[in-house]
Amino acid sequence: MKYHPNYQFAGIIPARYASSRFPGKPLVMIGDRTMIQRVYDQAKKVLDMVYVATDDERIYKEVERFGGKAIMTLSSHMSGTDRCEEAVTMIVNENNIVPDVVINIQGDEPFIRPEQINQLKSCFDDPGVSIATLIRKTAKGEDIFNPNQPKVILDKEGNALYFSRSVIPFIRDCEPELWSEKHTFYKHIGLYAYKTDTLKKITVLKRSSLEIAESLEQNRWIENGFRIKTAVTEWESIGIDTPDDLEKVLKAINNYLNI
Repeated sequence: MKYHPNYQFAGIIPARYASSRFPGKPLVMIGDRTMIQRVYDQAKKVLDMVYVATDDERIYKEVERFGGKAIMTLSSHMSGTDRCEEAVTMIVNENNIVPDVVINIQGDEPFIRPEQINQLKSCFDDPGVSIATLIRKTAKGEDIFNPNQPKVILDKEGNALYFSRSVIPFIRDCEPELWSEKHTFYKHIGLYAYKTDTLKKITVLKRSSLEIAESLEQNRWIENGFRIKTAVTEWESIGIDTPDDLEKVLKAINNYLNI
């Protein structure tokens, strides 16, 4: 079986207009470009094949306007992973090209670093890897109790054992404010890569009990026997989930525009 650097990688950016917390956020302006263009431009620095997968004509037209490639997908998808799978099927049918690995790039992270995408690509130097994602070591004193920032525990080979919104592991006989001094915790960075055949397999799995409990789809894959390889990145993700997040970014925009 061939593997990287001979693999062909496709970057897919799922982008919805109807976000409950921030409708229309892919089209908000950040400096001189829309959010979706910034994500696209960052991905194109290290990927030859990049598509935006959307269910909204306004986003589709914006991608066309700046010269990018977009695919119209169904509005019924439960996750970005599902949207990626439909997009890949359309790419194959329309272009007769089957990418070896699909990279799912969050459409609300306009400052994703090309180095992070390359880290994911390098996971596939090992031909046994079928799914990969990024994680980050937390610093001492960092807030590890925020349920909106999932944590992950690993095996000795760097494969994910479990993802949780709770702090894992629990540190016994120690005050919580000292936990990060007693153990190395890892936060999950929501950037995924999957072999194309694996992507098709995981999107037909039924939702699992651990996925439902944590509202984390990756636990479904683990419950069904799929290994998720992790790569440790030194950079935090800069996601924009709400108008408040955007306001914070705009106030500090000069810190980001050079990324």
